[in-house]
Amino acid sequence: MAFAIKAEISDPQAETFVFTAQKTMYGGKQVAAGDTVFLFASETEGGRGLVARGIVTAAEAVARIPGIARQTPRMSVTIRRIAIAIATRPLGRSELKPLTDWTDGRPGTELNFKFYRQATNKIVGLSDEAAAFLSGFFSA
Repeated sequence: MAFAIKAEISDPQAETFVFTAQKTMYGGKQVAAGDTVFLFASETEGGRGLVARGIVTAAEAVARIPGIARQTPRMSVTIRRIAIAIATRPLGRSELKPLTDWTDGRPGTELNFKFYRQATNKIVGLSDEAAAFLSGFFSA
């Protein structure tokens, strides 16, 4: 399964990315070592959307805090960027914003829904169609 993470990414060219205690939604808590992850630099933190693709090298669930009834599951993950996997064209909030027909089945609409309907940073699971769509933003 493929995943995507939207988070603060200060250096999209980095070899390794470490994300601690990230929220998970839409199947994101199933991320595991060996999974493909598309990295989105959060626009609310100065990023520009899709920046890189990588492979999860470590994933660990973060323990829930006792005494709090409703908690979003969180994961800490380490991702190694694939050498040639830097996005070749933009894909962020402005490109996905027009895609709001939540039932149209388009991969861009899926991404808009999962990342920008509730604009917090998070790890999300992706459909095969969304993963294929995102792969098209990288050179062969």
